[in-house]
Amino acid sequence: MAETCRVSETLTGRFTRTVILENELLRCVVLADKGADIYELRFKPRDLDVLWKAPWGFKELGALAPSAVSSQVAWLDHYEGGWQEIFPSGGGPASCFGIEMPFHGELATAPWDYQILETDGDRAAVRFSIRTTRTPFFLERTMTIESGRPEIQFEERLVNEGAIGLDYMWGHHPAYGAPFLSESCRLDVPARQIVMSVQQSDPERSWFPNGGRFGWPVIVGRDGQSRDLRQIPGPGQRVNNLGYLVDLEAGWYGLTNQELGFGVGLVWPKEFFPYVWLWQELNGSFGYPWFGRAYVMGVEIWTSWPGEGLNATQKMGTARHIAPGARETVQFRAVLYESRSGVQEIQPDGRVVPG
Repeated sequence: MAETCRVSETLTGRFTRTVILENELLRCVVLADKGADIYELRFKPRDLDVLWKAPWGFKELGALAPSAVSSQVAWLDHYEGGWQEIFPSGGGPASCFGIEMPFHGELATAPWDYQILETDGDRAAVRFSIRTTRTPFFLERTMTIESGRPEIQFEERLVNEGAIGLDYMWGHHPAYGAPFLSESCRLDVPARQIVMSVQQSDPERSWFPNGGRFGWPVIVGRDGQSRDLRQIPGPGQRVNNLGYLVDLEAGWYGLTNQELGFGVGLVWPKEFFPYVWLWQELNGSFGYPWFGRAYVMGVEIWTSWPGEGLNATQKMGTARHIAPGARETVQFRAVLYESRSGVQEIQPDGRVVPG
């Protein structure tokens, strides 16, 4: 019988260790030496990668001399698109544990170790791991694929190796881009409300009022027009928005390109990740690093909000806490599926119910 699941190793650029998991239906490329970022998530029946790639390209860690005083600028200098894991702070920067916690935390700008657990058969699995530098955390992410299933199973384990309890934020930051992302895309999320960021990055081109709160999915924009946020604006509309989906009925979302007939979704335990950040840079931000050339949307699962660093979530009461010596585990799935009508539900086992 043909081997349907496999893991391979290669280099991206000159020296970035890269791990590729693939079966008959998907191909997933992970940059182990750059935050264990998921750089490609390709649906093989359409031969299409759903993740965005930055127009300035991939800048390897160590290949670009650091020159930014701002940790946000330093992070964005190396932001290649794709999917980041963010911990123990999101947004920011923040001042915690007696030190500066950089923009988007410690994970996405550090190399991870990895171990291939299974390959060449009906299953393949890789475990990625990292110990943080400024904080006493150990984190593992095991990614598993199975033959005949267009999905990735994630199992994550967090350990506080310190002698004191610590607060944290934890999120997954997938960024979707063209040609998958277009005005033909529909976003289905079982949320009851959306809360806007208190300050939109480029208000002239944002639909969201600063700090407003509306029922999902229809809002009244700052221009007074009614907007259904399930329908994604096209690149020519030049929109940017940032908001937080709260009060979820269940932990899943599906982003479907109805013209192409397929989509991508996540399903997760909403008790662990109770919030979804909706980040849209749809050619509508003209400052650094976008300059009106980035058609990208993030639909991110998070333990906490707002996206202003750990201090802000502590003040809001949404920071998560872990006791000294304690460990936490969470499992979720990323699913690719076929549909031209959106999604009614994604079940915990990964089964997608079309809309």
